[in-house]
Amino acid sequence: MSVNLGSAERPLRAAIIGAGPSGFYAAAALFKEGIHVTVDLFDRLIAPHGLVRYGVAPDHQNIKAVAKTYDRTAAEPGFRYFGNVDFGKDITHEELKKHYDVIFYTTGAQSDRKLGIPGEDLPNSMSATEFVAWYNGHPDYRDLAVDLSCNAAIVVGVGNVAMDVAR
Repeated sequence: MSVNLGSAERPLRAAIIGAGPSGFYAAAALFKEGIHVTVDLFDRLIAPHGLVRYGVAPDHQNIKAVAKTYDRTAAEPGFRYFGNVDFGKDITHEELKKHYDVIFYTTGAQSDRKLGIPGEDLPNSMSATEFVAWYNGHPDYRDLAVDLSCNAAIVVGVGNVAMDVAR
């Protein structure tokens, strides 16, 4: 007698690398499928939620409120979160394949694009990603030297993030 994958006898085992919005939406989608599933969500940061936690301006609490949706997913039976796990260092793809039926990679972009303009590497010149992560308390940016003693700043860009930085 064979046991069906996704049954109570043999739940689907899923690993998700990256605990930002994409990781949580992938987990939520699995739980909504109506199958028996266990989800282990891994992230290199101790706290989950990725850019929602570290990349949204503090005055945008309505956007940050989406984290409550992620918390409901995290409360699902069969959900586990493993923070402070550096993929490729603490755990590898080969190790995950031994323990999981499916593996999702939802790590997002890890670096900014350079503009290629003179002065972008001057002291106190930084990307919006770095600045926003710094003021949101991202652990990788806590030691970023940000000099706020100047009288003026130049922000390149006209989108929402540029406006957040300008404020």
